[in-house]
Formats: sequence, C-alpha cells, structure tokens
Amino acid sequence: MQPFALEYARPVGDLEVATPYVYDSGRQLNVLLDGRVAAGDHALLRELGTTTSTAGSKTHFDD
Repeated sequence: MQPFALEYARPVGDLEVATPYVYDSGRQLNVLLDGRVAAGDHALLRELGTTTSTAGSKTHFDD
C-alpha cells in the first residue's frame, strides 16, 4: 500500500530565487546590497516574513 501523499505529490521545478540580502560574517548578520541591516527593512520583512541564515550554527557551538 502506497501512502496517499506519494500518489499525488509532484516534484517542484527548480525555482530561480534571488535573495535581496547577503550574510556579512564580520557583522554576523544579513545585510542588504547597500549595506543596511536586512532585519531593519520593513518592506522586505513584510514580503519574505523573515531573513534567515545559518550564522548561528556556524559561529556558536551551543545552538
């Protein structure tokens, strides 16, 4: 018997997504291309909901 979801699940095609921010390892936070802190851009947060990075797992051993 095959689970229900596997009968109807479709693979998602490759999506081309451009992230409007980059991780700044010196400041240890995400910044916009103009250097502003990404978390301070309210329009960006409304659109994306969050600015995530892997900073914590790369810089701290107690996460």
